[in-house]
Amino acid sequence: MHIPTCDTQALDILTFEQALVPTNEDYDRDRWLYIPDHYAEYRYLLGTRGDNPLICIGINPSTAAPGDLDNTLKSVERIAAGNGFDSFLMFNVYAQRATRPDDMDEACNEALHRENMAAFRYVLERVGAGFTPTVWAAWGTIIEKRPYLPSCVRDMAAIGTEYGAAWVCAGKRSKKGHPHHPLYLRKDEKIQPFDVGAYLDSL
Repeated sequence: MHIPTCDTQALDILTFEQALVPTNEDYDRDRWLYIPDHYAEYRYLLGTRGDNPLICIGINPSTAAPGDLDNTLKSVERIAAGNGFDSFLMFNVYAQRATRPDDMDEACNEALHRENMAAFRYVLERVGAGFTPTVWAAWGTIIEKRPYLPSCVRDMAAIGTEYGAAWVCAGKRSKKGHPHHPLYLRKDEKIQPFDVGAYLDSL
């Protein structure tokens, strides 16, 4: 379990560009993308390398690392493979690690959010030629935990539009229309189109 040691405003946050600089050789870099590449109070990205990744968007990262996936990431990996993708990338609406979303920052750290959006652009730019970036909305009802989270998703949706991203979801949506969290999906769950614009208009 990861419980934040402090509000992220009190941390010296690595920019995304700084976080790309290798510092750790304890995992297979030819297979994994892990940014920053060491355990920190925040995580921009974790996933496998490929030309056609399923880009999963959760709310915030927990304790997972290369070769040590938690149950949510294991489910993401299965759903990606079962839907014909050659890799998966786990991204989050907010980059602060917190096993319990109730422990997330009370207010949005704008610097952390800005670098998280830089990471999202990086993810979309990595999709191979001939493939459409596919973004899986998978944050569940947890988006209601903090008032700044929908605004973060709006920024992501705008960036996704720039790159022609196709938004999808999987499983049954909540009564309020929130996309299903990956954890309790069937192994053979199929993704379906998700109108992120209409969803955001409904919030």
